[in-house]
Amino acid sequence: MVFSLRTASPCISRTKKEATPLVAGLSVAAAAMGSRYMLQAWQAFRTRAAMPRVWRFYPGGFEREMTRREAALILGVRERAAFDKIKEAHKRVMVANHPDAGGSHYIASKINEAKDMLMGKGKSGSMF
Repeated sequence: MVFSLRTASPCISRTKKEATPLVAGLSVAAAAMGSRYMLQAWQAFRTRAAMPRVWRFYPGGFEREMTRREAALILGVRERAAFDKIKEAHKRVMVANHPDAGGSHYIASKINEAKDMLMGKGKSGSMF
């Protein structure tokens, strides 16, 4: 018996032809499963609770001489804020840090100094 190359080649090509639909089917199934996973992940991301913004605090202590920038950081307003905004911020911060409510006298004096600085009343100077 003599086998020629021609008789062997149809067997090889038939095997390749049979494997092609299998590979294509597996590829489609993998793409479908991946897409399903991505859609579920996107929906979970979209419906999660919104994270509240966390205020970042100014690192470090107070400066020797209070500046307008430091005063604005203490009160939580802009350096060129309107007087009404400054008074409102002073009241809000002072209520939270008043010495009669357990706050520090030092912090209260710094809050008052910050208000005076931003209101343009000059250097009142902290007693501490």
